[in-house]
Amino acid sequence: MIKPLTIGNKSFPINIVQGPLAGISTGAFRSLASRYSRPAFSYSEMISANALVKSHKLTRQRFLYKAADEGALCFQLFGNTQKELTEASKILTEHGADLIDFNCGCSVPKIRGNGSGSGLLLDRPKLYKLLTALRQSTPLPLLVKIRVATDSELVNREIATVINDSGVDGAVVHGRSSDENYSTPCHYDLIQFFVSELKNPVIGNGDIRCSDSLKKMLATGCAGVMISRALVGQPWLISKLIAEINGEYFSLPTAKEIGELFILHVAKLAEIIMSSKMAVIQARKLAKSYAASLKDRKEFCSLINSCDSFLEFQQLCQKYFG
Repeated sequence: MIKPLTIGNKSFPINIVQGPLAGISTGAFRSLASRYSRPAFSYSEMISANALVKSHKLTRQRFLYKAADEGALCFQLFGNTQKELTEASKILTEHGADLIDFNCGCSVPKIRGNGSGSGLLLDRPKLYKLLTALRQSTPLPLLVKIRVATDSELVNREIATVINDSGVDGAVVHGRSSDENYSTPCHYDLIQFFVSELKNPVIGNGDIRCSDSLKKMLATGCAGVMISRALVGQPWLISKLIAEINGEYFSLPTAKEIGELFILHVAKLAEIIMSSKMAVIQARKLAKSYAASLKDRKEFCSLINSCDSFLEFQQLCQKYFG
């Protein structure tokens, strides 16, 4: 079950990947995941090809940062214009990316409605054109992240044909449609469909939080799995799941250690974006996850939501996590 993973010309010792999360999978988040879980490779946040090509300072500063203690990194692009996507791909290749992923799975209305993300799954000829152009723009392993169609086997077959014909090195398949939210269970049967239809490796994505859900995803026959939301607040999760799969004991961190990790996460984020105030504001969306086991979780999160200085944030963590 837990085995090496090969994507294109790169091989990794395990087949569990840390996935992209908008506003979360920064270098600070990835650094902790790399240190405590050592995924096959990690994902950046989703990067706008347009913003990257136009060299927006924030894009370069935040999205292209890679910590010295990170492992292999896959940069994820989104967009719908061939010229911008290929230029962005070349920038990432020259920047030192280990892999590149083209996001065709984001279902946020603004992105989807603009013909990017999962909106591209509705226009298969254009999807093929963009994937083949990206394939020609970089020698790096190239992945495409998609969602499934729950109401049409024909659509899934057409998407699989496009992926096979485009020459990409693999696909990340999220087992939900673009219209489904996280309350809808993952469609493992449709991930299994893509495993059977695609020539290259499939990485299954959706609802992996424990060893049972990991086994269920691996049972689809996928070559690897992607864990995203469940890693927030518990960067050790992949190591824990591997230990459980292998029947080994795993020692969970203490509350104090978790609080220290939260502080370290936000301190590193402040360094990356060069603003402790903005880092503390962004910490608000992380607090609920880091405080999952706290008795006074609601009180802690409420206080974090109202604090705006790193010192106050640090003091709150030290008080509540002990």
